[in-house]
Formats: sequence, structure tokens, C-alpha cells
Amino acid sequence: MANDTLQGNRRRQIPRQAGQSAALVDAVEGTLADFLAAQIVALDAGDPALGGLARTARDLVLAGGKRLRPTFAYWGWRGVCDEPVEPVLPALAALELVHTFALVHDDVMDDSATRRGRPTAHRIFAAQHGDSARFGLSAAILVGDLCLVWADQLLARAPAATLLAVRSRYDRMRVEAVAGQFLDILGETEPAQWSPDRALLVARLKTASYTVQRPLQIGLALGGAASPAVDDAYERYGALVGEAFQLRDDLLGVFGDPAVTGKPAGDDLRTAKPTTLLLLARRLATPAQLAELDDADLSRRTEIIADTGAPRRVESMIQERVASAVAVLASAPIADEARAALIELAVRATQRPA
Repeated sequence: MANDTLQGNRRRQIPRQAGQSAALVDAVEGTLADFLAAQIVALDAGDPALGGLARTARDLVLAGGKRLRPTFAYWGWRGVCDEPVEPVLPALAALELVHTFALVHDDVMDDSATRRGRPTAHRIFAAQHGDSARFGLSAAILVGDLCLVWADQLLARAPAATLLAVRSRYDRMRVEAVAGQFLDILGETEPAQWSPDRALLVARLKTASYTVQRPLQIGLALGGAASPAVDDAYERYGALVGEAFQLRDDLLGVFGDPAVTGKPAGDDLRTAKPTTLLLLARRLATPAQLAELDDADLSRRTEIIADTGAPRRVESMIQERVASAVAVLASAPIADEARAALIELAVRATQRPA
């Protein structure tokens, strides 16, 4: 199966160094498409309904997205390695399956209606079966679980000599993502006990870890390099860029254009999620603004948050973190090509419109 995956990508003429973002994304997409096609065939053989489950999972995985996690992992690897990319593609692609698992389960917990401009998994399954919300939720949980199993299978195709080191970082990433998600939903039940510092802890666990930090370190492990200096640089850079990424998400969750983000605006306000933005808005609000904030409609709450100055404060926090992350890279012992790419990624990941 591993050879099938790599041969499928060779047909796409993947360059030896996928330096261009489009080339890397194409390589990851090809690896995922080949792998998922084989999984669909296997499940279809058991029962056509299982093939349908696998096809829905495939469509969710291949529905677009920024592919940031394999991109960070790639540059983490390229920072210490100058070998052909094909042997590590399955491990890079596995991160997108973990991402789909997290998105599907997150959408269930938040009861989100859309993702990437399309219905979420639980809405898709509900519509397929008589608008049964219970079936939709149950099937979506199983699709998320299936993607996590598939991620393990793809990760296992990493070069054997690196697999143990890769796996330890991968496992840490998954534990941190679950821990961060738990704190995220806990915050919705006890927002009065939350602080901006605790919101940033959630960002580090839920977002920074599995978006930037651990993918970079997985890339380092794939390169077979035992470099404490590079590992430390990736750890610090990843935490800073990951926090900034989540802070941008906080702003987009309130002020983003649904036509661009693919998600409804205001979900964080509806659930009273204690994001850094909303906590800062409460801290900066006048007594009159604070009194109105809880009872106003979504449009008015958005105006109040803007008037407190909290969005400008969050923008400053993003810029400070990106600047600090770039400074970390300046002295990191990595390839210049990777340093330049990671600087560009820090900006692109945190200044995005969606």
C-alpha cells in the first residue's frame, strides 16, 4: 500500500524539493487521495453503507483547507534534511487526517452548521437519514474516529529509522489537542473563572501544539536529526506562531466575513466562549458597555467589543508574537531556505482572512 501511495504521487511528478507551497499541497493531496481511494475499496467490500461512510470522510478530508500542518512539518524536516520528499509524504499527510478528526469533533461539540463553506459532517449525515440529528451526531463522531485511525496507518509508513521519534511527538500532539479542547469546552461552562492567560493556555494546547509546534518537531524527527538547538527553536517559534494563529481565529470568529471564512460569524459570542478577545473586551469595557454586552443581540455585541479597543489589543499581541518568532529563527541552526519559508509562514498563518 505504501508503494501504491508513492507511485501515485510520482505520476504527479512531485519535485524533489517541494519548495513552492502549491507543489507541496499537490503532493500531500495526492498522497491523501491515493490512500483514501484504497480505504474506500476496502470498506465497500464489506458493505456499501461502509463505502458511503468512507466516501463522506474522503470528501471532508479533501474539501480544501490551508494544509498548514503538513506545510509546517515539511519545513521542519527540510530545515535539517536535503533528501527526496517522497518517503516522508505519508507522515506529512497523516497530519491532515488528524486535523479532519479534530474539526469534525469540534463541529459536533459546537453544533456548527458549516465548515469551509459546506455543511458540517453531522449536518451531512443528518440530511442523508431523514434529518435525524441523533444519527448525524453519532455518524460524525465515527467519521472523526475513522480519520484518526487512518492517520495512524499513514504515520506508520514513515521511514522505519525515524518512526519511534516521530511517534513520540505525534502522541504528545494528540494528547495536548484533547487537553486543549477539554479546557475550551470547560471555559464555556465557567467563563467567570477564565482569564486571558488561561485562554492563551487553551490556545497553546488546542491550536499551537497541533498546528505548528509538534508538526515542526515531527518534521525534525523525520529528518533523523537529534538537534536540541533546533528542537528548542521549533518549540518556541511554534508556541508563538500558534498563539498568534489562534488570536487571529478569535478575531475572525467575531469579525470575519462568512463568505470568506466558510463559517458563520458570531459562534463564539453565542456560546460565550471565553476567548482572549472576549475576555479583554470585558476587562476594557466601561460599566455601561459591560452591562449591555450580555443582553445585546449579536450585531450590537460585535459593536461593543470593537468599541472597547480589544481587537486592537489582540492585533498588537499577534504582531508581537510574530516578531518574536522571527527573532527565534534568526539564530536557529537550520537551512536558510527553511528559515525564509518559516518566516513567510508565520506571517501568512497569522494575517489570513479565513
